[in-house]
Amino acid sequence: MALSSTLGDYLRARRELVRPGDVGLPAGERRRVPGLRREEVALLAGISAEYYLRLEQGRDQHPSDQVLDSIASALRLDAEASAYLHDLAHPVPPRRRPPKPEKVGAGVRTLIDNWTTTPAYVQGRTMTVLAANPLAIALSPFFAPGVNTLRAAFLEPAMRTFYRDWDEMTAKVVPYLRSVVGTATDDPRLVTLIGQLSLHSDRFRTLWARHDVRQKSSGPTHLLHPQVGPLDLHYEKLVLPEADQVLITYHAAPGSASEERLHLLGTLAKGTMGA
Repeated sequence: MALSSTLGDYLRARRELVRPGDVGLPAGERRRVPGLRREEVALLAGISAEYYLRLEQGRDQHPSDQVLDSIASALRLDAEASAYLHDLAHPVPPRRRPPKPEKVGAGVRTLIDNWTTTPAYVQGRTMTVLAANPLAIALSPFFAPGVNTLRAAFLEPAMRTFYRDWDEMTAKVVPYLRSVVGTATDDPRLVTLIGQLSLHSDRFRTLWARHDVRQKSSGPTHLLHPQVGPLDLHYEKLVLPEADQVLITYHAAPGSASEERLHLLGTLAKGTMGA
């Protein structure tokens, strides 16, 4: 299972997601394909149908930036999706080197361990947790070091209960994964992970096939903890560029019921650690 799409794969996937009415074209009664036809994309982009066909078939792999911008406009791609289109058309050759063991710096570990009211954990490039503070582990055992949060999200039944907004969460995490992976094909850990999820999760397979790209770094999430009940939290994803890692934190609105429950969870976690 390849991680990155070819340019043709991406164009086909995005073309099928655009409804004719979205771009001012009649839907018609005998359309045999979902979304737009190739010739319709070519017309909207101001290029020949034959040239667009060559792009989708991989027979022309060097389109100009101007052509790519025109196609992005025709397919109604946003800024992140357009940038991804350019990356696919002009990929950087992968660096042939074995993956290095991922380690979290002592300073970051000390920082998150001192956050007694803020669940926080650090994940690596494959979304495996590398370090977590006690409150994050109390929030969910799937936030503990060694757990791959992406695999857990799609393959662990308990996560469907834990995330009250599981549909919305999974719809965000797959585009986020594509934004993180980019056009990389040199990490066997990612290849294995995507292959496993595609094989065992219909939900993941459907979302991955959409080729959505979005680096959502903050937003609300709605959880259901078995001990303290519902939690309405806000997450932040902070990139640690030197280590190619991401620090993820959760917090509740000041004075809210969720803040009280988060503090209660912290107290329960301390009691468990002291027992």
